[in-house]
Amino acid sequence: MSDQVPLTWLFTALAVMLLIAGFFSIAETSMMALNRNRLKHLVREGKRSARITQELLGKTDRLLGVILLGNNLVNAASAVLVTEMSIRLFGEGEYTLMIATASVTFFILVFSEITPKVIGATYPEAIALPSAYVLSPLLRVAYPVVWFVNLFVQGLLRLMFIKPPADEGQNLSMEELRTLVLEGGKFIPKKHQSIFLNLFELEDMTVDDTMTPRGQIEAIDLEDDIDDIRTAIATAHHTRLVVYEGSLEKVVGILHVRKFLNASRKEPLDKDGIRAILRDPYYLPEGTPLLQQLTNFQDQFRHVGLVVDEYGEILGLVTLQDILEEIVGEFTSQKPMSGNLLRKEADGSVIAEGTCPLRVLNRKAGFHFPLEGPKTINGLVLEALEDIPEPGTALIVAGHPVEVLQVHDRMVKVVRIRAARQDAARAV
Repeated sequence: MSDQVPLTWLFTALAVMLLIAGFFSIAETSMMALNRNRLKHLVREGKRSARITQELLGKTDRLLGVILLGNNLVNAASAVLVTEMSIRLFGEGEYTLMIATASVTFFILVFSEITPKVIGATYPEAIALPSAYVLSPLLRVAYPVVWFVNLFVQGLLRLMFIKPPADEGQNLSMEELRTLVLEGGKFIPKKHQSIFLNLFELEDMTVDDTMTPRGQIEAIDLEDDIDDIRTAIATAHHTRLVVYEGSLEKVVGILHVRKFLNASRKEPLDKDGIRAILRDPYYLPEGTPLLQQLTNFQDQFRHVGLVVDEYGEILGLVTLQDILEEIVGEFTSQKPMSGNLLRKEADGSVIAEGTCPLRVLNRKAGFHFPLEGPKTINGLVLEALEDIPEPGTALIVAGHPVEVLQVHDRMVKVVRIRAARQDAARAV
């Protein structure tokens, strides 16, 4: 009876079979390559095809079952057609079966497998969503067969002690989120991208990383002459100042410069008047996570906190602005040495102040200094040498050649840093 079917019809039937097999292949690849987070977004927007696709992907075993069932049935039919066509063309010779096998393998690979899968992986959303309208009714029609086949599949998995994980969606880790932000450069403005990345860094930072060291705290000593105090307040670089008596260990409170100026409109304030407008100091322990401290500032309506160690000694000062600058970048300010912590030279080296935080050096200069120990380049150099260096001292710190340029008051004031050497003889 097959001899009565024109050869042209057989070629047409083969082409149709290959197209159907190609549809199953392209649908399978596009469904698996589809971005699930993007799909959720489309569902929330009310797109019907996205909702159907999400339902299909929620039953992955059934979806793959109907796709593979259809694909294998069509491929088997294609093999029969090619065999019949080979016999009609070449007779029943000894090479006919080989020709038929090679031909059907070639056609299936090119037209039904590789090409459709490449297209499906390239345009998953454009293909998967329309395909859902075809696969959903097919799944309902073929459900009994798919269910029966899946019984054997599940039994085999149990024999192999394999338990498929429950579908809980695609929960992204912090590193995956970071990668998404970096790869979304064309959709996210550069400034917003920077803010997102800074937020990820904030997760691992403490107040120790951003505080102003004790020796650099701008403060007012109430034991000074009142005229000197007024001058210091008038020329202060900050709006909130630490006020103490004799020693920084005897902090009296925090002075808001604006409140001082308002109170001095009628007549200049004396020391008692200054005491009256002070706010109680706010202390926080070292090692407090930066995000936690941001919440603490918000809950307690504070802008300034004094960082203390386990013995209650003041280590430094952290402000709300310091934390916000870690997120959005530095504000335009009148802080001493603002923006001059590091400078890139023409030869590729970096001139940095000793107080420059290691995080800033790593972020802005691309260095790889460790962050577990000292927080500044001064601390790292002192830890490496275990002594106060002389100007001109050179050493290797974490693979980076470092030259001490200036030393003052038992501190490294200025250093020159070069990029890490691959053949560094000694690293700290």
